[in-house]
Amino acid sequence: SSKKKIKNKIKRNYDYVVNLAGYVDHSKKIKTIKSHYYGCKKISEFFLKSKIKKFVQVGSSIEYGKIRSPQIEKNINKQKTFSAYGKAKLLSTKHLLNLHRKFKFPAVILRLYLVYGPGQDANRVIPITILNAIKNENFNCSDGLQLRDFVHIDDVTDAIIKTLKTNKVCGNIFNIGSGQPVQIKKTILKICRLVGSGRPQFGKIKLRKDEISSLYPDVTKAKKILNWKPKINLNLGLLKTVNYYKKNG
Repeated sequence: SSKKKIKNKIKRNYDYVVNLAGYVDHSKKIKTIKSHYYGCKKISEFFLKSKIKKFVQVGSSIEYGKIRSPQIEKNINKQKTFSAYGKAKLLSTKHLLNLHRKFKFPAVILRLYLVYGPGQDANRVIPITILNAIKNENFNCSDGLQLRDFVHIDDVTDAIIKTLKTNKVCGNIFNIGSGQPVQIKKTILKICRLVGSGRPQFGKIKLRKDEISSLYPDVTKAKKILNWKPKINLNLGLLKTVNYYKKNG
């Protein structure tokens, strides 16, 4: 988020930029806005005068706010977010689309849903569940009735690469998810069955005030234009992820 530091750090010429940067602890509102929005703004403006071929912004499903699922990539001006993180990501999208309109800046936004897989930090629902299940411990959960869309990291990587390689996609938003919503409770129970242990305590954690009950995408646009589709279903993806944590702790 510092123009001066960016200028000092980036000395080479680049053809492609993929912006995955951002502050992870979303409870720190100022840092979240600073890294996710101002960081995107400064880095995109830095590359504005260079001749990059593609700037891929990793956005978020949270940008849709409480728009009814399955969510479609349109009407961004009608979207209203309910968190600092969602606001920062939506502002970034609007900024990049504005740069594209005004200067033909080659920006593409990928709105990711719930990404999971081997190596994920243990502060998300799937690794938290796996690690507690491996230890065969009681662990508190919400009622788990929320519908969510989980997409494996390998499918996300594939989507990024196809975005870089596909022509005439700049100025577009693409949803990247499995397109198959699943209840959080069913996902937790599925993990416990795969591990063979674990005792989830449903209903012990209250839902946040801004909790969205149903969050999943329509991925038709990505399938049609990027020629992308998710290849790893939830059963296989969870098995791979469980095996990783069993091996690596």
